[in-house]
Amino acid sequence: MGQFKFLDTKINGMFIVEPAIFEDNRGYFMETYNYNDFKEAGHDLTFVQDNQSKSSKGVLRGLHFQINYPQGKLVRVIKGEVFDVGVDLRKDSPTYGQWVGVILSEENKKQLFIPEGFAHGFLVLSDVAEFVYKCTEFYHGEDEGGIIWNDPEIDIKWPLEKVDEIILSDKDKLWKSLEETNIRY
Repeated sequence: MGQFKFLDTKINGMFIVEPAIFEDNRGYFMETYNYNDFKEAGHDLTFVQDNQSKSSKGVLRGLHFQINYPQGKLVRVIKGEVFDVGVDLRKDSPTYGQWVGVILSEENKKQLFIPEGFAHGFLVLSDVAEFVYKCTEFYHGEDEGGIIWNDPEIDIKWPLEKVDEIILSDKDKLWKSLEETNIRY
């Protein structure tokens, strides 16, 4: 295989990507995605859209999903640090409603792949974070759904001790629980 190490998580289809980093006195170089390397590792993914966001410490974005046009996402942080989470919403999955969370940072350069049929969210742990991700489906604003970030049924262990306050968008304050949402792909 090429320039990546692929690490499975406890949820089938969700994995961590560790790129090979080539450093010298000038800085570093790394590939962040290579179709052939991913395919050789069993991850035949086609991405159609790239997104980038910038957020302040304590901003929590999520838990988001698209209802009819689910997106797989390959996410990474290019500045700062976030706690990134994927929640399995696949109806026949033995891990339905379970989550995986990973620290992504400009230092560790790890990436997380969140498959289609998952909710996604992240909490910014550094003063500022720039977050970039590739998507397997285009964004459809009218198709957006979400689950409240602190749903006790999902019970995500957000590292709240690392932030002074949680900052949510108006939209993210209104999401309902997984049970109330009753989303199953």
